[in-house]
Amino acid sequence: MLVAVTIRNGGVRAVRMADVVADGAVGDVSADAPVAHAAAEAVGGAAAVTEVTGPAELAEWEQSYAPRWIFDLAAEMYPALLALGIRVRRCHDLALTERILLGREGRFGEPCRAAAILARAHGEPVPADPVPIDGGARPHVVEQPGLFDDAVAEATETDPRLLIAAYRDQMRRVDRSAGGPEATAAGIDVSAGALRLLIAAESGSALVAAEMSRRGLPWDADVHRQILADALGTRPTDGARPATLARLAEEISTAFGFPVNPDSPVDLREAFHRSGFDIETTRAWVLREIDHPAVAPLLRYKDLARLFTANGWNWLDDWVVDGRLAAQFLPGAVVSGRWATRGGGGLQLPTSMRRAAIAEPGHVLVVADAAQLEPRILAAVSKDPALTALSGDADLYAALAADGFGGDRRHAKLAMLGAMYGQTSGEAARLMATMRVRYPAAVACVESAARRGEAGGVVASVLGRACPPPSEGWRRAVGAGGASDESRARRVARDRGRFTRNFVIQASAADWAAAWMTTLRLALLDEVPAAEMVLFQHDELVIHVPEPYAEQVCELAVTAATTARDLVFPGSSVHTPVRPVAVRCYADAK
Repeated sequence: MLVAVTIRNGGVRAVRMADVVADGAVGDVSADAPVAHAAAEAVGGAAAVTEVTGPAELAEWEQSYAPRWIFDLAAEMYPALLALGIRVRRCHDLALTERILLGREGRFGEPCRAAAILARAHGEPVPADPVPIDGGARPHVVEQPGLFDDAVAEATETDPRLLIAAYRDQMRRVDRSAGGPEATAAGIDVSAGALRLLIAAESGSALVAAEMSRRGLPWDADVHRQILADALGTRPTDGARPATLARLAEEISTAFGFPVNPDSPVDLREAFHRSGFDIETTRAWVLREIDHPAVAPLLRYKDLARLFTANGWNWLDDWVVDGRLAAQFLPGAVVSGRWATRGGGGLQLPTSMRRAAIAEPGHVLVVADAAQLEPRILAAVSKDPALTALSGDADLYAALAADGFGGDRRHAKLAMLGAMYGQTSGEAARLMATMRVRYPAAVACVESAARRGEAGGVVASVLGRACPPPSEGWRRAVGAGGASDESRARRVARDRGRFTRNFVIQASAADWAAAWMTTLRLALLDEVPAAEMVLFQHDELVIHVPEPYAEQVCELAVTAATTARDLVFPGSSVHTPVRPVAVRCYADAK
């Protein structure tokens, strides 16, 4: 059953109608699930618009029918339902789906809400997307929008039947795209079933993100303040440096012999130039190569200044409310499908700050880390038999070292990273010869993707998430004539090749992660509904769990990872091990 919901002043408009979709493991859509559109044809006629004046009917629909909720944008609509105590099992996010479909058509950045979808379908002028209603930049401080807020009504009031019409258009386009030229990239055949799986997983991850943003990671403000006090001293008045930074700034100036502002890269470059060091950047890796007494205090200053500005007292005031870190998660916001955050820096918590992430009394944090995910994804995408065999080892780099690098783990890791990221010089490039001999299919996979990118082609993830096509500026640079332009053209082409080389791996890892989280969320809803997913950082998921259920949640996280592997890479024996550990404090998970 489909339920399309939009908000309007005074209530909710909802369409409820039958939908013929085979059941599956992720959002009830499996990789080979046939989709029938006949039932959706009723939208224009027999399906009635039901006026809902409160949440009871919607809650009853979810409980009785477990429908697929059609959201124009889940990040906008679902928080309003959560505020009323309604958690849904599955949804179809029109905006996230349209972003995927437009990307496959090479049309990145175009409007992707329902009105734009239908306008394109009918050859009409495409309206800009409305500004999302997200409760403000601080969702725990500015109350999440409710069902009857005028601001939400203005942004989202649409005939819900139009949402189902947009859903139908998208499913038709999924079917049409199967087997087309864009369906094959870097040797990956992308079927309509794989695309449907991607859409279901991406939409499911939108529900994860909305719930994660609403609850937030448990955070002890007193511990955070103590970390800052130990590192920086007492909280300064506005505009002043903390005591430790002020002392280091004096040490830096003393070392140079004249006043220097350590917050100014221009000042620092000039200071080093005056001291006989001609540097173009003040990045840490450059400074470490310089023998000068100012380097040590400057490196320390940079570390602490980053802590002060990124996670200092102002950050604590803004983003930690009622004992929770209020980061706002945005699934699929990066072209590769990786997540981003709006405010709070939820994807960039420094190790030192993790000591403040402490479970509430009677609870633990289950931290599930997908270990060394990208090289394992390379094994699955490339179907390299030797690399697949090694993927069962808990430490893949150690297994690589023993297999082909004389036991040298560092060399093995450098070689693997060089293959995935296109390192063409230095030590990593020399080690690539061993990679080609030992793992030819894996190397051929990424090098094929690189050559495709260098030629201006497009590559895709295993489920069909496409990378952006090259810009017109890129095409001009690569096609420019003349000897003086030839070197630049090669460099520009190689840069794009490095991007497409890694895109195939990183985007396929994002496919797997979306399937993993969506599968795990459904399992938790069924078996441990009190568990909360509270943080997703790269390949690491944090779940806040009542302590008696910790072991069960750890098992569910591992099982969901295997299920995601079977869905995204059917028939593969590659291991995608998840290592869950239950801890009171996030810092103890490492």
